[in-house]
Amino acid sequence: MSESCSHDCSNCSENCSERTPESFIIEPNKLSNIKKIIGVVSGKGGVGKSLVTSMLACSMKNKGYNVGILDADITGPSIPKMFGITKKAGGNQYGMLPVESPNGIEVMSVNLLVDNDTDPVVWRGPVIAGVVQQFYSEVIWENVDYLFVDMPPGTGDVPLTVFQSLPIDGIVIVTSPQELVSMIVGKAVNMAKLMNVPILGVIENMSYVACPDCGKKIYLYGESKIDIIANGYGVDVIGQMPINPATASLCDRGMVYEADMSPLVPAVSKLEELIK
Repeated sequence: MSESCSHDCSNCSENCSERTPESFIIEPNKLSNIKKIIGVVSGKGGVGKSLVTSMLACSMKNKGYNVGILDADITGPSIPKMFGITKKAGGNQYGMLPVESPNGIEVMSVNLLVDNDTDPVVWRGPVIAGVVQQFYSEVIWENVDYLFVDMPPGTGDVPLTVFQSLPIDGIVIVTSPQELVSMIVGKAVNMAKLMNVPILGVIENMSYVACPDCGKKIYLYGESKIDIIANGYGVDVIGQMPINPATASLCDRGMVYEADMSPLVPAVSKLEELIK
């Protein structure tokens, strides 16, 4: 650091040890009041990330918290379908307004803006990332205790934008019990560490099937190794969700809020710690 340093890094080109990193965090809508922002991520697709997002949101709503879901999976949105939301999002002179689900969760998704649910979103990465930022900065998230951000899989534009632009309080990593689970968890963990984002824990989806007659757990993909893998990365396992045909049926009917939330009890406790 030079003796003549003014400590104003914005007008200085020197690369010294005292230099303050530039922040890319954007401001929420002036009428928003968001206490905690939780990202739900995965290293690959098809592991049930949106299902976990929906059920975590419902679990916190059942505990009496005000909850919102920002559907950042722009090209593959599924949150509105799970909640049976058909109403389109509106707005006023102050910003966009999320749509309330039947159980009182505020939702913003690109499917609430397009004419038809099956209309494809054929946009390039920067445009998609910009929309995600707008869902945070231009939507009025009024009095929300937990805002869940359902992110697309992988480590591309949208997760990078969310980690850099939103003040994330923690992420939940969703995985499945196949052999490549270590790679899935590893990608998400390493990206979070690279971006200095706290990891709340790992939720394994499709862990087992419970026999409808005796209740015995049947491991279709072999015995779960998630505890060993999570311990290797220094993260906690905060839920193991079974393959449940009843849950799948409820999602198809837009009634995910009636699903059995009991497998997510450890995750709910972890989330409550953030506020308590």
